[in-house]
Amino acid sequence: MKNILVLCTGNSCRSQIAEGYLQYFAGDKAKVYSAGIETHGVNPKAIQVMAEDHINISHHTSNNVDEYISIPFDYVITVCDNAKENCPYLPGNFKRFHFNFPDPAKAQGTPQEIMDEFRRVRDMVKVYSKDFVSEHLPV
Repeated sequence: MKNILVLCTGNSCRSQIAEGYLQYFAGDKAKVYSAGIETHGVNPKAIQVMAEDHINISHHTSNNVDEYISIPFDYVITVCDNAKENCPYLPGNFKRFHFNFPDPAKAQGTPQEIMDEFRRVRDMVKVYSKDFVSEHLPV
């Protein structure tokens, strides 16, 4: 079983969504963790848009990357440029990946436009996660 860490700035939206999808697609092939270089709490809109796609992340917590320093990760995926540039030292021999997803928490507009942005980012993360599992965790 592989250990995957998804790292973002605040561990509230993008990394939480990625953790949900990566765990869903990986099944028992991986244990997926998400963390932030800060903790901002899990965004309720992220929970909502994932529930719309039948993925329950309501039990997720917002964690600081330092909490996982002793876990031997195989893969570390940064999902925003800030996390990539400010990632603290993590011990171990793991492969790094990076994709800068837009931050849906910064969306502006009507409540509908904001939720549409959360859904758009969710769908981007879903495709990335499915492709990542297919490529790096083969059957």
